[in-house]
Amino acid sequence: MRDILRMTPGPTYVTERVRRAMAMPILNPDMEEEFFERYKRTQMLLQKIYHTKEDILILSGEGILGLEAACASLIEPGDKVLCIDNGIFGHGFIDFAKMHGGSVTVFESAYDEPVDTDQLKIFLENNHDFKLATLVHCETPAGLVNPVDSICPLLNAYGILSVVDSVSSLAGEPLFMDEWKMDIVLGASQKCISAPPGLTLVGISQGARRAMGQRRTPVGSYYLNLSIFDGWYEKKWFPYSQPVSDIFALEEALNVILEENDSIQRHAKIAFSVREAVRRSGLQFYAKSGYSATVTTIFLPEGVSFSALKEEMLGTHDVLIGGAFDYLGNQVFRIGHMGENAREEKLYRTLKALHLSLAALGVNLEEPIHLAFARAMDKYRS
Repeated sequence: MRDILRMTPGPTYVTERVRRAMAMPILNPDMEEEFFERYKRTQMLLQKIYHTKEDILILSGEGILGLEAACASLIEPGDKVLCIDNGIFGHGFIDFAKMHGGSVTVFESAYDEPVDTDQLKIFLENNHDFKLATLVHCETPAGLVNPVDSICPLLNAYGILSVVDSVSSLAGEPLFMDEWKMDIVLGASQKCISAPPGLTLVGISQGARRAMGQRRTPVGSYYLNLSIFDGWYEKKWFPYSQPVSDIFALEEALNVILEENDSIQRHAKIAFSVREAVRRSGLQFYAKSGYSATVTTIFLPEGVSFSALKEEMLGTHDVLIGGAFDYLGNQVFRIGHMGENAREEKLYRTLKALHLSLAALGVNLEEPIHLAFARAMDKYRS
């Protein structure tokens, strides 16, 4: 089997410890006390990652499940919903809100910059009759982060619940759910946490729980109804069979992060060095500011298609990088430096392959990008 280095924005590498955890004997999740305790223990580890005292649900399904479940559980027909749209995933919330009956207002912001909090503040002064607002912490396609630390308290001041997609930022960017007054914070197993894909993580505030409990109409779905987990620990009962092996893997991945104790700093160091290298090479970022610590999005050089770059990097150097979709299709390429992918040796190999591949495609960089990365890492350490 080829030794392919996969440096896309997720799924990420998992450690041997996590792989071994998946191989543990499967417990009966409906009948064995040990599994209820393992689920609870994993929740408590997630609380440390989220910096919250609130419960965090672990759902069987990829991260998109959480985005739709949050909308389905909170929105009733006619509820006013504000969708803060400055990217592909922020825009995607509009469809979820509408399909579950929301009356949607869109606050549009530039797609290549973080949400302008000052403009949002002005907007909310005259438009704040919303039950909830949706927003994205890290817009993965664009490689930028939004200032949720200021947006969520602003929404909270008007009594607006916040639903935040933190799928590609959780455990890679700073996140303080309670301090920042976030109501629903959505994560996933396969990004910065570096567990296998297949789990959605949902942090739920007391305010969001009250809103779900005060619904006038039933949720129009069973699987998307977050309230069906209420009292699961006291009753020792789950609404459906749990993905035992995936939860074992998640628990171990969280242990790895917490034992390291510098995941956020490691991501910041790697991201800084990648950006320094990109600048020195002469390549151009898609985002104008607000750069993500977990993914970097770079314009393709003129005359180079993504398919040609991917084929050269993968076929010649066994390195896989990400492309993009929607309006960014064939305009950019993306390097994921999140979770276990955010390691110096992996980025050096990736950037060396990028340098050689672009040269083979007729693009001469201003400076070898992998050497610039190495110098930036040394600079950061000093």
